[in-house]
Amino acid sequence: MSFSYEYPRPAVTVDVILITQEKTPRVLLIQRKHDPFEGDWAFPGGFLDMDEDIETAALRELEEETNISNISIKQFKTYGAPKRDPRGRTVSIVFYAFIKEEIQTKAGDDASKAEWFNLNEIPKLAFDHDLIMKEFCNEIIQD
Repeated sequence: MSFSYEYPRPAVTVDVILITQEKTPRVLLIQRKHDPFEGDWAFPGGFLDMDEDIETAALRELEEETNISNISIKQFKTYGAPKRDPRGRTVSIVFYAFIKEEIQTKAGDDASKAEWFNLNEIPKLAFDHDLIMKEFCNEIIQD
């Protein structure tokens, strides 16, 4: 059965914040290979497939863009400001995980690079990821 509504619907995306538990914590970022924000840094993430659970989508995107798998993630928050994505209306569900130490990465799919950054040396991020990182640090890391 198929339903069709006259009301527009947003796309759903997922993002993953992966942080080490080292003395100087680091966060994993990908450099975007395509527009929007080509060349800018962002959290690994992407669009939810129609037949996919949101956590499964987050883990798939993490693996596709960084070659990291077998991580246990938790849901952080949902972000949905109307102009957060220049491609159109998107709502992103953000997940996170803490890992003992850095895992070797290999960029793939929509990422030209995947690198670890010291939390005090994060470059300007694409979309609203600066806001997400700030809120994550204030709410999760500070607790």
